[in-house]
Amino acid sequence: MAFSGGFMEKAGPYFAMIALQFGYAGMNVLTKVSLNGGMSHYVLVVYRHAFATVAIAPFALILERKVRPKMTWSIFFQIFVLALLGPVIDQNFYYVGLKYTGPTFACAMSNILPAMTFVMAVIFRMEKIELKKVRCQAKIFGTVVTVAGAMLMTLYKGPLMHLAWTRHSQAGGGGEAPAVVDPTGKEWFLGSLFVIIATLAWASLFILQTHTIKQYTAQLSLTTLICFVGTIQAVVVTFVMERRPSVWTIGFDMNLLAAAYAGIVTSSIAYYVQGLVIKKTGPVFASAFSPLMMIIVAVMGSFILSEKIYLGAVLGAVVIVVGLYAVLWGKHKETQEKEATPLPVATNGHGATNTEMIGAAGARNDRDATGPTRPASNGRGGGSASEV
Repeated sequence: MAFSGGFMEKAGPYFAMIALQFGYAGMNVLTKVSLNGGMSHYVLVVYRHAFATVAIAPFALILERKVRPKMTWSIFFQIFVLALLGPVIDQNFYYVGLKYTGPTFACAMSNILPAMTFVMAVIFRMEKIELKKVRCQAKIFGTVVTVAGAMLMTLYKGPLMHLAWTRHSQAGGGGEAPAVVDPTGKEWFLGSLFVIIATLAWASLFILQTHTIKQYTAQLSLTTLICFVGTIQAVVVTFVMERRPSVWTIGFDMNLLAAAYAGIVTSSIAYYVQGLVIKKTGPVFASAFSPLMMIIVAVMGSFILSEKIYLGAVLGAVVIVVGLYAVLWGKHKETQEKEATPLPVATNGHGATNTEMIGAAGARNDRDATGPTRPASNGRGGGSASEV
């Protein structure tokens, strides 16, 4: 029994992260089907975050009723901007990019998030460049490689890849799923650009949230407020962009499933589970699983959607994953240095000394911009601000 308990305790985070990647992959495939079926991505964003708000709010009200900080105009303004960056800009641009390209391509491109967040952290002086240290060199190398992979995916489409399990459906002719879209060169480029813009908004959200969470420490309440304000903003944007009242119609169909699944599973359950994993194992561990989602999406997309995968996307994805792990390795080494560096010995005036390790503080500061403190997950699973 002791062996079994110890094994489950050690293997639990692995099982949880693998299950999360399947959850994220399912969201991408369901969303692709819904968008190709004619659902407006503006309306999908509204319904998704409405579901997320309803799912998270009860936990925030009950669990944080005694620790919720006082709301100020400054904090509200930050929440307003966070909602604009996340639910509105990030999600809408990502959904358009997903529609123009495909689930596999969009997931692969999203792995540029750690490098993009690192660059923004340097710009805002949240990250120091120490060129003599290997960990910093790894981050810079990973960033350059990641950008190169994104450019390769954007500018080079390449020939169609014939996967072993899709040959039968391709040979059968006419047996493809109706959700199949073969993007043109223009759609491929625009889709890539939209996913990059979405990822830039996502990285900006993490940078701003680093400051917000220090002032408003109730994590579930912050998530609920961002989802709620984002829902209102998304409604306004939808009324401006969609003039047809019929776009709001939703029944017990794939559109409802896509919105509910994205809001409840990937913006609520996944947020909580990933927060627990990051709290136990650290942010780098959780981030390292994001390429697995890309593989799962590729298999699910080719089976369910008969998605066409091109050589440029495969080569670019490989390059991006190499860059991703270089950045994560650099972050891992940085965390190890923080945990191993003691603070100077301080005296209390009576001859006694007090020595503390900054490891816990370093880990806490890392998480201020990461996992447990981030707003409701956008469901892509392509990393977190912990990768800065």
